[in-house]
Parts: sequence; C-alpha cells; structure tokens
Amino acid sequence: MKSLFGSLVYCLFLFVSDVYGTYRLNGFDPQQVTAQSYAQRRNNARPPLRTLDLSVTDNSCRSRPLDLVFIIDSSRSVRPGEFEKVKIFLADMVDTLDVGPEATRVAVVNYASTVKIEFLLKAHLNKPNMKQAITRIEPLAAGTMTGLAIKSAMTEAFTEESGARPKSKNIAKVAIIVTDGRPQDQVEEVSAAARGSGIEIYAVGVDRADMTSLRLMASNPLEDHVFYVETYGVIEKLTSKFRETLCEMKVVVVVEDPCKCEARLAFQMQTQAALQEITARLTDMTGRVEQIENILGPV
Repeated sequence: MKSLFGSLVYCLFLFVSDVYGTYRLNGFDPQQVTAQSYAQRRNNARPPLRTLDLSVTDNSCRSRPLDLVFIIDSSRSVRPGEFEKVKIFLADMVDTLDVGPEATRVAVVNYASTVKIEFLLKAHLNKPNMKQAITRIEPLAAGTMTGLAIKSAMTEAFTEESGARPKSKNIAKVAIIVTDGRPQDQVEEVSAAARGSGIEIYAVGVDRADMTSLRLMASNPLEDHVFYVETYGVIEKLTSKFRETLCEMKVVVVVEDPCKCEARLAFQMQTQAALQEITARLTDMTGRVEQIENILGPV
C-alpha cells in the first residue's frame, strides 16, 4: 500500500514537471517548434490516406466561424489558365462558407519568389465583394517561396490588426495552401511555428507538387490535412471535400492519445489552467498519504 500511494504521488509530480518544462504561456516556445517538427518528420513517411471523393456534393452544411487564409502558389509553373482554375476554386469555397463579420472571414496570400497579401481578413465581409476581389488577383510568375508565404500569413494575415478574432472568442484559424511545386526555401520550422501558434494547416498538392513538403507543412493527422489532385482542371472539385471537412471542424481539440508527441502538445495546453491547482494540492496529498500509511501500515 505504501509503495502504491508513493508511486501515485511521484507520477503526478513528474507529470506536472513535464508539462511546465515543455509548455510556456509567455511568448512562443522554441521547444514547441521542435516537438511539432519532430511529429511531422515521424509521420513524413506515411502517405496521405485521404483521397478526392467526388461524390460529396451536399450544399446544405453551414460552416463554423473561421479565420481562413488561402495561401496560393502563382509561380511560373502555374500556367495562366491553371491559375484561373485556382481562382474558381477560391470563389467556389467562398460560396460554401457563411461569410460575415461574426461568421467566417477570409484572406488571400499570393506567393511566388515574393509574397503579396491580396486582401486581409477585415477587408471583405460579404461574398460579392470578396469574389470580386478574387477576380482581380494576378499571378506573380517566378519562384516558389512557400516558407516565406507561410511566415507572412502568420505574422501579417493572422493578426488582430488584420481582422483575426482574439483567442478569447475561440474562432478556429485555418490556412489552406495550394501549390504545384517544390518549395525553394525551408518550410518545416515556419510551419511548425504556425501550427504551434494555433493555425491549422491544410496542404493541397497539384500535379508535380512535392509530397514530402506537403506533409511537413500540414497539421496532424496528415490523412485529414494533405490533399492531392492530378491537375488544376479538377481542383474546384475539392470544394465539396473542404465543405465536408470545415463543417465537421471543432474548435476544441480532442486528444485521443496523450502519449503521442503531437497530441501531447494539445493535451498540455488544455490542462495548463489546472496545473496551478494541482501543484498547490501536492503537499496536502503527500500529508494525507502519510496519514493513510500510518493507519494501514505496510501490507
């Protein structure tokens, strides 16, 4: 009996110490980037299991409120006609969303060798204006600086000054990246930083897209966040799949296995509020265990 209670107290102490050591509330934690990157590398060999299902065509679903940023590749490999297909995809996605000041807000980040914020989350709060702005987007031509685009989205588009809602409102932050090539810069660390800041990332690969990079960018589970289509000619068909996904989206993270690295981060964040109380009770619990041991004696 003595060893049992002693073990319980010891395990609880280790849990509290571990959580404090791997998650900090003040500012961004480099350890979180490392853990996120490790989770992606561990899953990188696994091919995305989710494939395009063209049978999902229901239009009746009302999406949950989102701060949604599209990050679109307009490098030289994307031909003008193909880029028009991407814009049709964006317009179709807007049609499926419940757009408004208190509903879903949308921004578009356009990138090649440079990055251009086409419009911010606060810019267009109704569908007609938003779709009109999409028609005016022009390709940037050279280069594929995907990492720079993700960083720009995180630091410029997903800010309260740009129209993102504060964390207290529990509005999910989602980025959808569309690319047909291989990044010419590093995407692993910046993607981990974006995910660590609370942004859920979906990666859509087209034609010659580098699948390794897509898996490094996307959130876990990869089978739910990595998509691939063979040509831009069918990319608009992904609208039905994203409608299904975004309608099912929940703001609260559900952890299935706290022992997994990627799930563990979410678990630690959810339990942070309770840590202070747990720590305060450790001393009291130790005293009670000693009282029980004195009464029961060794077994």
